[in-house]
Amino acid sequence: MNDIRRKIDLYVLSLALLFLFFIILTAELPKEPFALRDIAYWLALAEVNPIAIISLFLLAYCFYAYKKFDFDLRGTTDIPFEIKKSEGINYEHLTFLATYVVPLISFDFGSGRHMIVLGLLLVVMGAIYIKTDLFYANPSLALLGFHIYRADGDFKTGERNGIILVCRERIQAGQKVSYIKLDDRIYYVKGVSA
Repeated sequence: MNDIRRKIDLYVLSLALLFLFFIILTAELPKEPFALRDIAYWLALAEVNPIAIISLFLLAYCFYAYKKFDFDLRGTTDIPFEIKKSEGINYEHLTFLATYVVPLISFDFGSGRHMIVLGLLLVVMGAIYIKTDLFYANPSLALLGFHIYRADGDFKTGERNGIILVCRERIQAGQKVSYIKLDDRIYYVKGVSA
C-alpha cells in the first residue's frame, strides 16, 4: 500500500508545473483596494478564483509529496550493488512535459464540461502512469536535480538488466551504489562511490 501511495504522490508531484500554470492562467487579482481583515472580500476572491485556489492547494500537496519522498529516501537502504552498464534517459522528463502537461494548459477554464474532462483526464493519466510504472518520468524531479538512468546491475542475488535508477548524482559503470527499491524495476540510488 505504501508503494502505491508513493507512486500517486510522485505522479501528483509531476504535475506541479501544470498547477503553477493553472494559477497563472486563472488567478484574478482585485481591481480595487481592500481590507485584509475583511472576510467578505476573501470569500468573494475565492468565488472568482476556484481553479487557482484548487491549484494552489494541489501545489502545496506537491511540496508535501516531495518532502515525504525526500524523507523516505533517507531511510534504510539495501546492500549496495555494482552498476554494470548505464544509459542516461533524462529525455523522459521532457517527453512527459511536452506530451501531457503543456497541452493541458490549453483547456477552456470557463467551461464546466472542459473542467470535468480535464479532471477525468488527469485521473486517467495518473492511473496509466502508475500501472505502467512511468511515475519516475517526472519533470518536477528533473527541476530538483534528479537524473534517470536505464542500467544493468550486479546485485547480491544476481544480475538485473534494464532497471531504472533515479538519483541525484551522475553514475557510471563500475560504481557501487546503495539503493531503495521504489518498484520491481525502479530504484532510488545514493551514496555513489568509486
